[in-house]
Amino acid sequence: SSPILLLAVWELLSRTSIMNPLFFPPPSSIVSTFWQLLVSGVLPSHIGVSLTRIFLGFLAGTLPGIVIGLLIGMYRPLRAFMSPLIMALMPIPTLALMPLIMIVFGIGELSKVITIAGSVFFPVVLNTAAGVRNIDSAYVDVAKNYGAGAKDFFLRIAFPGALPVMMEGIQMGQAIALLTIVAAEMVNANEGIGYLIWSSYKIFNLKPMYVGLILISFFGYLFSILLRWLQRKLVPWM
Repeated sequence: SSPILLLAVWELLSRTSIMNPLFFPPPSSIVSTFWQLLVSGVLPSHIGVSLTRIFLGFLAGTLPGIVIGLLIGMYRPLRAFMSPLIMALMPIPTLALMPLIMIVFGIGELSKVITIAGSVFFPVVLNTAAGVRNIDSAYVDVAKNYGAGAKDFFLRIAFPGALPVMMEGIQMGQAIALLTIVAAEMVNANEGIGYLIWSSYKIFNLKPMYVGLILISFFGYLFSILLRWLQRKLVPWM
């Protein structure tokens, strides 16, 4: 396959010094570094820290995003109030707000979780609101004719109706969470995959840097597969 061929070419070019092995070390040496970091316990520690931050930040951004997105989609006055605010804040990269976040929440774990949550929130809230507004009006009319209350409409019409589009927003959110955690750990951390990448780069020991990059790629692929599986379970009609 093409990835194996690419790795073989990379190995050959690096071993023959056609590519500078300082900047592009042979894949076999990267695998060896991965094993050394794994056995020493350094790598599991970095992975555990980063995954904890991603999980907490993802939940902190996704859950409010779903609730607020459903409410915005259901209630026009709330949509008129919230939409300009969301549109004004969304273009600002969350990482640009990190100094402010650290001032408000400190330089500990909470600031990193809030940074991830902020980057995840916007795609989730926008897709969820769009999903509610795309619900066929026939379902809304039937719910009204049968006297469905706000709770029933929220749980039986808005939530399941918005799920397909909502899940796309959640998929985007998980990708953004990975990007954000790497950048956040480069700026303000002494543990995590992002820290491993940046600290290795600073001393030009690039093999651990490549290990970190491969791990981010792997977890992005793994999370995408898990969310697609969850989507098939929650939205089987799609």
